[in-house]
This record gives sequence, structure tokens and C-alpha cells, in this order.
Amino acid sequence: MDILRLPPPPRDHRIPYGPHPAQFGDLRLPLGRGPHPVVVVLHGGFWRHLYDLEHLGHLAAALTREGFATWNLEYRRVGDPGGGFPGTFLDASAGLDFVRQLGREYPLDDRRVVVVGFSTGGHLALWLGGRHRLPPGGPIASRDPLLVRGVVSLAGLSDLRECSQRRLGDGAVDALMGGTPDELGQRYAEGSPSEMLPLGVRQILVHGALDDLVPADLSASYCKAAAERGDPVEGVLVPGAGHFDLIDPRSHAWPAVLRAVRGLFDEKT
Repeated sequence: MDILRLPPPPRDHRIPYGPHPAQFGDLRLPLGRGPHPVVVVLHGGFWRHLYDLEHLGHLAAALTREGFATWNLEYRRVGDPGGGFPGTFLDASAGLDFVRQLGREYPLDDRRVVVVGFSTGGHLALWLGGRHRLPPGGPIASRDPLLVRGVVSLAGLSDLRECSQRRLGDGAVDALMGGTPDELGQRYAEGSPSEMLPLGVRQILVHGALDDLVPADLSASYCKAAAERGDPVEGVLVPGAGHFDLIDPRSHAWPAVLRAVRGLFDEKT
């Protein structure tokens, strides 16, 4: 967990995508003229205000060194005015769609975008991958969602109903959604990736075998369900890896994360 205490490398630009103080992102640009492929990064922290985007700065900087522009998103969380459902979902959508506007000023290729999310950010990443399938007019639907090449979920909470039942994060799911699945079934149907299947995009779920915060069987069950629904999905279980190893570029788990991101940008697929 020392990755959480180590100051991340500096960002190139901090840019707002909305008027709320939590609606901003950190942009890092690789060397070269571009246009660069883009990795949109979503941090974890059980969707709570206590945790912010800084702990993914190391991951974002490492990906930028590999040639990817990274857009590390902050968003309203539980404890922020407007955080939780629907604000957290709407911010994730707005931040991803803002890549189009960033491309007007910076050398970015908005046709080559991958979303990477860690822990509860993995939930948001998967949800972003499938939001184009939501019925129009709903509280978290998008009018013109930016389509992505794929999603990498790192120890993600892919099934909100199951995570609510297990009380992961001391009731974090119920706090995000404003209630339980039994009370708010429609919200869970539109906000939980497992209930949105098939998402219709490539998905790679990376999980540490020793994760004691988000059990690895969640990703395994999700991959099985997604494959049965026809989605192109892959599960990667990293032996000996805990929860935070997946976001530490110095760890033995990092090559699996990097392979997943690179694989989604493979032009042959």
C-alpha cells in the first residue's frame, strides 16, 4: 500500500470538464507529435469523497511513458454535493466525452480510447463501456456517448447487486445508489455492469488472487456471464497479487496490466 503514500509524478495539465470543483482531470501527454491514443483513468475508493485521483497518478504516468495520453478523471463522490446516483455516473460520462473537446487543443485521437478503472473505478469503467446501450431519457443516459475500443477493469466491482449483498466497503454500494437493490431495482439495472450485459465492447478484467478488499471471484463470475451473453471478455488472475499491486508500476502485477491496455489498442482486433 506504499503506492498510496508515494507522491505521483507531475501531471502536464489539470483541466476542468464541468463547473463543480470535483469535475476535472489530469492530462499527461507522451512524447511525439501524435495524435496519441488515449487512456481514460478512473480511480477507486468506494466512491467516497475521502479518496481522490492522486493514487492513480503513478499508473497514469507509467502508461504515458509507454506512449499513451492519459486523462485521469476526478468526479463527484459520496460526500460531495451531488455525489452518488446519478451525479457520479453523470460525471464519469461527461469526463469521458470531454476527450472530444480535449482533442481540439491537444494531439489526441478520440477514435482510439480505452477506459481503465481501479476498484470502484473499475465499476465505472465497465459501466462507461456499456452506457450506449441504456434507454434514452433515463437519469444516467447519454445523448451522444463517446464509443471506446475497450475497458480494463482492475479489481473492479462489476456486480453492484452482489457487492451490496456482501456489504463490500461497509455498505459503499448502497451509499452510492441511495438504497438497496430490492428498494431501487431500476437504478441497479441501469448502473450495474453485470445487469447491462452484453456491453458490446471488449473487456479485460484483471484481478489479484490475494485481493482481500474486492474478492477475485467477482471478476470470474462476471467474465463467465459476459461470455455467455456473447461479449468479447477476458479474465486475468494475477497470482500473489493483492488489491493495490495492480496500480503499482513497480509490482510484479504491472506487466499484466500493461498487456491488457496494449491489447485493446491492437489494430488487428
